[in-house]
Amino acid sequence: MPVKSGFLGESNQLLESGKMSNQKTHYRKAFNSPYLSSADIVGPTDLTISHVVLKGDESKKTRDVFNTAYFVEKEIRRGEVLKPMILNATNSKALYTLTKSHFIEDWINVRVKIFVKDNIKFGRDTVEGLRIDDRPPEPLVSNENIQEITALIEQTGSDVSKLLSFSCVSSLEQLTLSKFHKAMSMLKKKVNK
Repeated sequence: MPVKSGFLGESNQLLESGKMSNQKTHYRKAFNSPYLSSADIVGPTDLTISHVVLKGDESKKTRDVFNTAYFVEKEIRRGEVLKPMILNATNSKALYTLTKSHFIEDWINVRVKIFVKDNIKFGRDTVEGLRIDDRPPEPLVSNENIQEITALIEQTGSDVSKLLSFSCVSSLEQLTLSKFHKAMSMLKKKVNK
């Protein structure tokens, strides 16, 4: 049974092609971790780390302290709170590469791309885990781009919330340039109908 059509009718096509899996619930969501995990990320996700602190384990499972990253964005998806992320050694090295600083106090307002990596050794287990790409993420839209897309949204009578959901962002300011161009192309097609 097809799901109701999303932004410009694209959701059905994506679901039927198998490219959109964020409609399903990861089994680890039931464990309600206080930290961002692979269960929370459905595809490569661009975020902005606001700051990093050395902080005790909030899950209370250990007495360990972790490099803990907090984000500028408040939601990972509309209505879903974005949790802080524990930075293991690999992800801390990625932040060093991005910032050219060994000091967590310098890891402020850093744009990152977070993705899920399979087959990570964790003790005796092989698990999936979060990774920060050590290459800078794609640039975000400019204020002029936001004005341009806003005008086209209004002109076409499109639903901005569906556009945001389709683009996997919670505000127009979070659009990358490629997502902006894709949305603009779709909106222009709608104008030409």
